[in-house]
Amino acid sequence: MVIKSVNLETVIGVSSKIPENTLPEIAFAGKSNVGKSSLINALMQRKSLARTSSQPGKTQTINFYNINEMLYFVDLPGYGYAKVSLEVKEQWGKMVERYLKKSAVLKQVFLLIDIRHEPSANDKLMYDWIVSQGFKPVIIATKLDKISRGASSKQVGMIRKTLKMPQSEPVIPFSAQTKQGLEDIWEVIENAIA
Repeated sequence: MVIKSVNLETVIGVSSKIPENTLPEIAFAGKSNVGKSSLINALMQRKSLARTSSQPGKTQTINFYNINEMLYFVDLPGYGYAKVSLEVKEQWGKMVERYLKKSAVLKQVFLLIDIRHEPSANDKLMYDWIVSQGFKPVIIATKLDKISRGASSKQVGMIRKTLKMPQSEPVIPFSAQTKQGLEDIWEVIENAIA
């Protein structure tokens, strides 16, 4: 897809109402520091519209990016490390839950997992929860450039096994550095909104 326009259109916090968008939405979930902003920036062909940070837990809102007046990328708050109170984490959880349940135009959920590590308990919870909401999450295994070329299929196998994924569901290895995997991700997005 040729990106002509990108606009951060809506930012919602814990108590905000979910926007009633009419364009299809593609959501991105993953733990803090998994490379969500880097992926979204690569897809949008922008350097730093989605804020990347060395400090995990920077995204504390749900951010809706309007792409070409055709679809929305929905950046969900990262879970995991963020140095925030349990109460705040629970509020984020409820906000994400509310969004996944309420959005009438959500077409695809991507769950980002660091290819170097076994999926965490939080990753497993998130995966199972997305599935329980009736979605088929596509796993994006990030930070591909941080492992040796030969290790990729072994790591993907480990992610599949840990999440107990059906073989038919895709895992897309991705590197924000080399952009490997970007075309495969776009293909999933285009099929989802077609």
